[in-house]
Amino acid sequence: MKKDSVPASRILLVDDNARGLTARKMILADNGYEVETALSGEEAWERFQEHSFDVVVTDLRMGGFDGVELIRRIRATDTPTGIILLSGFIDCLGMTTESSGADELINKSNKEVPELLRAVRKLAARPRRRKPSSQRRAGGDSQAANAR
Repeated sequence: MKKDSVPASRILLVDDNARGLTARKMILADNGYEVETALSGEEAWERFQEHSFDVVVTDLRMGGFDGVELIRRIRATDTPTGIILLSGFIDCLGMTTESSGADELINKSNKEVPELLRAVRKLAARPRRRKPSSQRRAGGDSQAANAR
């Protein structure tokens, strides 16, 4: 893929695993994205308040507040930022885009890189908005999960 064909989108990458964060940052930067990183939900929230991002990619489980709390705070700002939740626990926890508030869910696996690049390209091109899960009607998460 030519770097010129990718828009210069700003990505905030969040993970408390420094090695995983570095590897993902290199992959995204090699594909033409401008990437900032944060090692915690709190640090990511501070960066998000200071700068605008086209896409946020966050891990689920981190010390302090987790990825779902970060997503909730971002959604409460009503910005058009696309959000990707990246975790090895998505399937075993039965998470959905509806229950997490994320636009895309990606399992950490050997298929992660192409899925991450696909999701970032999609969201950088046309970010979508989601309400925080606390603003959705009660019972909607279980109904959405049953429909899948």
